[in-house]
Amino acid sequence: MWFVVASLAAGCAGNTTSPTSPSGADGSSALSASQVAGTWSLSSIQPAGQAEQPVPSGAAYDLSLGDGRASTRADCNVCSGALAVSGSTVTIGPALACTRAACATMAYESEYEALLAGDSAAEIGANTLTLTSSRGRLRFRR
Repeated sequence: MWFVVASLAAGCAGNTTSPTSPSGADGSSALSASQVAGTWSLSSIQPAGQAEQPVPSGAAYDLSLGDGRASTRADCNVCSGALAVSGSTVTIGPALACTRAACATMAYESEYEALLAGDSAAEIGANTLTLTSSRGRLRFRR
């Protein structure tokens, strides 16, 4: 009996793996393209060093991700660009092709587009997507 217990203990001693949470669920694991895929509605932007700003009343800001492409409706304009997901980094662009109609929310739209394009650390929670970079933070919901 002692031999069996000692053998089991010795066999388990070399196992250093530990359970992991689902990919991307806690923001520290790698994300897959399917986890970020879909349409997200912008809740707020927070340019670096500034206060969080909600989406202007009456304006619509949606982000669609999938199949290596990102597209966004930024009030009365639309933008599109490449999409890459690597680890916990989401890269949109690096440049976005956008229409340039004169919207009532142009200042907000310009900040949104500047925050969106480029590399961002992505965190997915319950129906939320947060993109954070040195440029600032974007918060989305499904």
